[in-house]
Amino acid sequence: MGDQVEHESLKSDLILPWAIVGIMLATLAAYLVACHTLGEQLQQPLPEDRRVMLRTIFYVIAIATFPLTNLIRHIQLRLNQTMPMSSAKQEAASVAKSRYLVTVIVSMALVEVVGAFGLVMFMLGDGFNTLYIFTGLSALGLFLYRPKADEYFEIIDAISAQNHE
Repeated sequence: MGDQVEHESLKSDLILPWAIVGIMLATLAAYLVACHTLGEQLQQPLPEDRRVMLRTIFYVIAIATFPLTNLIRHIQLRLNQTMPMSSAKQEAASVAKSRYLVTVIVSMALVEVVGAFGLVMFMLGDGFNTLYIFTGLSALGLFLYRPKADEYFEIIDAISAQNHE
């Protein structure tokens, strides 16, 4: 019972990671709004063959980004749990909060790049379809790698157990 109350109070520690997700979503929305309002003014078309090659490269990078982000996030979460604390005076929750924030920032930045690919391709002369595809993939990545309370609590528990040894 007490553990549940403690976990509820620690959920407020996830406000900043969720704010980062919100900022990333707002950035994706800004891409869409800018492209719809400025449209052709933003575009500096490349020849079709070069654009197709660049689009293909971006798709390959986008496809590789998801498993790579998952791997990096998994490694970071394990490191967050097992890295020793710099001083025993620090509280487990504050250490976990900063470590988890870095994990969220790295994950969000990696998947945000996919959305930027859509903006770049639109600026190079592709249509809205490509912009929507890359933006949608990026939004999916933001959902998949969003902050999760369970991950955060596992980090706190592991650090606390480390301190009691």
